[in-house]
Amino acid sequence: MKRKVLKVNEEDNVLVALTDLSKGETISYNGSDYLLQDDIQAKHKFFTQDMQPGDDVIMYGVLVGKAQAFIPKGGWMNTSNVKHAAAPYEYRKVDYKWTAPDVSKFRNRTFNGYQRKDGSVGTANYWLFIPTVFCENRNLDVIKEALHNELGYAVTDKYKHYTKMLVEAYKSGEELPSFEASVPPLSGEVRRGLRPFKNVDGIKFLNHQGGCGGIRQDAAVLSKLLAAYANHPNVAGVTVLSLGCQNLQVQDFKNDLIAVAPHFDKPLLIFEQQQSQSEEQLIADAIKETYKGLIEINKIERQPATLDKMCVGVKCGGSDGFSGISANPAVGYCSDLLVALNAKVLLAEFPELCGAEQNLIDRTADEGAARKFMRLMKAYSDSAEAAGSGFHMNPSPGNIKDGLITDAIKSSGAAKKGGTSPVVDVLDYTEPATKPGLSLVCTPGNDVEATTGKAASGATLILFTTGLGTPTGNPVCPTIKVSSNSNLTKRMNDIIDIDTGPVIEGDKTIEQMGEDILEYCIKAASGEVIPKAVLLNQDDFIPWKRGVSL
Repeated sequence: MKRKVLKVNEEDNVLVALTDLSKGETISYNGSDYLLQDDIQAKHKFFTQDMQPGDDVIMYGVLVGKAQAFIPKGGWMNTSNVKHAAAPYEYRKVDYKWTAPDVSKFRNRTFNGYQRKDGSVGTANYWLFIPTVFCENRNLDVIKEALHNELGYAVTDKYKHYTKMLVEAYKSGEELPSFEASVPPLSGEVRRGLRPFKNVDGIKFLNHQGGCGGIRQDAAVLSKLLAAYANHPNVAGVTVLSLGCQNLQVQDFKNDLIAVAPHFDKPLLIFEQQQSQSEEQLIADAIKETYKGLIEINKIERQPATLDKMCVGVKCGGSDGFSGISANPAVGYCSDLLVALNAKVLLAEFPELCGAEQNLIDRTADEGAARKFMRLMKAYSDSAEAAGSGFHMNPSPGNIKDGLITDAIKSSGAAKKGGTSPVVDVLDYTEPATKPGLSLVCTPGNDVEATTGKAASGATLILFTTGLGTPTGNPVCPTIKVSSNSNLTKRMNDIIDIDTGPVIEGDKTIEQMGEDILEYCIKAASGEVIPKAVLLNQDDFIPWKRGVSL
């Protein structure tokens, strides 16, 4: 018989419903019986004891809230009777001991990646277009349409074909056809087969709203971000479009690029519109010179690389009440496998580490890194509170509806993506990951801002868990969607790559699922499977201005 409930940690005073439960139903768990006082939807929680106002709510073995009223044993936890609370944290110089998982089956494995001269290995081979200012976005759009359509990187053929069918039906007075009845002229597989550059995985465009206006510090941070992307292992060549008069000058970008990559040797094409004879000439020249560059980077082929060359970012978005007990722990076990293989893992989303700080601090061997994490967390929290908000306001309506009713519950589950290994480094926004092992990266929790920051720190794959479904991707870093439940996988199969629902059903263990995820990562890093976000050109890119963003 399938499990109905689960206690995540023995210290918890709540149980998680794995299926819808009814008021008046008696639930037995580990020798104890609980008479339900309310209907409990799957993913939500009920209490294992009577709760008085002010009592601690414990989940994942840590403080996640405070009771606001009397709640009987078997009563439903909700936003009316529980409010966010998290324990204070400090540096305690803990001698953290970690038992690495068995990686014997992966020890001699390799992936086929793109070897760069600086020693890094890409999981893809992209040409990148960068505007130094939002004024160039339109020119990028024109170039994108031309190159994508003619070189086989567009994914909109079926929608153009369907629109054409609608127009023809309207003109002829016929009934408008359904989308299912339309037949795309070229499938994605056929389109990829027609690409003239077999070793160029894509041409990517970093449209953004910065580079001028705002404050000069915004332009300075953006410059570092764009430099990090130009130097990314998955990027083989770069075209820069500049207006000329903007705050972010080309020379600033080049200075930041040299700072992060003193021996940068990739093709770098720079075009400044105010020095061009016309917009037409600018666009034509950019297309022609980029085409020459594509010919060159197409000569680069995939070669075997050991798994220690992988750098994987872990992220969650559209989380639900199952994320912290299926998808995130499974990704966390995969993270531990990668760390044991001497690879890099990046855990970010600082607003979603609220309540998990002490555990992460205790796992940070270097005191300087631990205090850097504390300093960044406090500064972030203070800035949110100064704006009249706070980490406690992080859970979205969708999170709350599906059982994540306090930020500490959401965060404690989100932190599971980082596994249990020691923290080797703490990185501020745009700082590159240089040490093998688990690093913490300061980014917002916002899906796109966080994935944008992870790629800047060097992630060459991103494992993105979701319980509600989100189409987020990244221009230069293939993003793998991991579902927390099988219903989501069935409903949104066009965006989900891996289903961890079998963990909820009891059909697979966290460890088995984690190994499956690593196997998928190896295939994705080798180009043997293409994540759905990549197939759909979900190239989301939002620079963080260091303002308040949860």
